[in-house]
Amino acid sequence: MASKEPDHEHREDEDAAPAEEEDTGAQIAPIIKLEEVAVSTGEENEDPILDLKSKLYRFDKEGNQWKERGAGTVKLLKHKATGKVRLVMRQSKTLKICANHLVLPTMTVQEHAGNDKSCLWHASDYADGELKDELFCIRFASVENCKTFMQMFQEVAESQKPKEENKDASAAAGLLEKLSVDEKKTEDKAGEEKKETEATEKADTEKKDGEAASST
Repeated sequence: MASKEPDHEHREDEDAAPAEEEDTGAQIAPIIKLEEVAVSTGEENEDPILDLKSKLYRFDKEGNQWKERGAGTVKLLKHKATGKVRLVMRQSKTLKICANHLVLPTMTVQEHAGNDKSCLWHASDYADGELKDELFCIRFASVENCKTFMQMFQEVAESQKPKEENKDASAAAGLLEKLSVDEKKTEDKAGEEKKETEATEKADTEKKDGEAASST
């Protein structure tokens, strides 16, 4: 005798099938209203003069090795009021700051030996909330980007020198040029005087020789 249980279960499934939902057109207001909040990056008063993707490393003195700080975008930001320029780099995914320091006139950047896509520099960095002397190494995707960074970094460092210092440097350069010109004129004059003296001595010698020949 065949069992009737499958048919019975099928009928229960049909009875248990939910009815289709009806669209009543009613709108349910959210329990909490979220307001838009302005997020400050701290860069609102600065103009970017450089923006390049890169990977940053710092030298760990204790471990005597390079440690990665993060991959992201390195920026040179010039303050609209003071004209000071700082280097800021954030990790691409977390936006965590991995470098944050002013570019000072005493700073220099140099190519990393053996890798023309990387360069090095020292800085007093504030990325961790306190000033730390760091040796950074930054690597770019291309040689061109590395050269662009180095050139802009050096130009910014030069531009941060006090105006009086730049003025003194220009004055010193002008003075050196003037001294060089004056020295050349003195040498030329001394040469002319020497030639005149030699010509006079030669004439006197010839005159004496002529007089001696006449007396004999």
